[in-house]
Amino acid sequence: MTPTPRPADYPGCPVTVTDALANGAVLRPPRWGLWDVLIGLGGALVVGIGVGAVLWFMDAPAAVQVLLGTTAPWVILAGWPLLITRLRGNGPRIDLGLRLTWRDTGWGLVGGLVALILAGLAALASQALFPDLTSAAAEAATLLQESAGRGSLIVFALLVMVGAPVVEELFFRGLAFSALRKRGVGAVLTIAITAVVFAGFHLEPLRMLVLLPTGIVLGWVRWRTGSTGASMVAHGMVNTPGALAFLLDVPVVSP
Repeated sequence: MTPTPRPADYPGCPVTVTDALANGAVLRPPRWGLWDVLIGLGGALVVGIGVGAVLWFMDAPAAVQVLLGTTAPWVILAGWPLLITRLRGNGPRIDLGLRLTWRDTGWGLVGGLVALILAGLAALASQALFPDLTSAAAEAATLLQESAGRGSLIVFALLVMVGAPVVEELFFRGLAFSALRKRGVGAVLTIAITAVVFAGFHLEPLRMLVLLPTGIVLGWVRWRTGSTGASMVAHGMVNTPGALAFLLDVPVVSP
């Protein structure tokens, strides 16, 4: 006799889980969790540091160092959640909340605007404390402006506007957020933890004051909508002004 599958939903699960169950889908209990978050974080850091060291040792061109150094950790940061939810869950679309409706888009735009305002205020406060404050992205863009072609700068700007929001939200508001909620962590604490981890992962301690409110708003958008697609929209909105500033050669402290 085939046992009846256990419910696959949990408090705070993505809206894609509840939608699938409401439509009569039989879902597997997700067998991924916090260990997979640690694996993804550790793997991305190791790959990023390793690739960066190899490129520096080889004295690779600036465009290669910036573009490959930026995207190499994403292989793990995005690849691991996509793989582990497929192998030990119901696939990334359902388990990671990959939905984007007009309502999700609206909340994403609202959240992005709020995050931009908070990040801008935090950047002003940070610059008052650290007048030479910049960001890794701004430094990379400056390097491309000085030693690489316009095409490389355009690619980098697209990575900042589109690539980073998709990859980072898959991991932080997709895998990490859901893993914490699945373990019974409350919504407020989950938003706070993912914001701290998100900010710390950037390895820019002087910009923590800028990154933390951004992470909190992105977590709130994920909680409010149940959709990681919505937080991707918000994240993209936050990153877009800085990316456009790179292209227009306008000095800016990117959120």
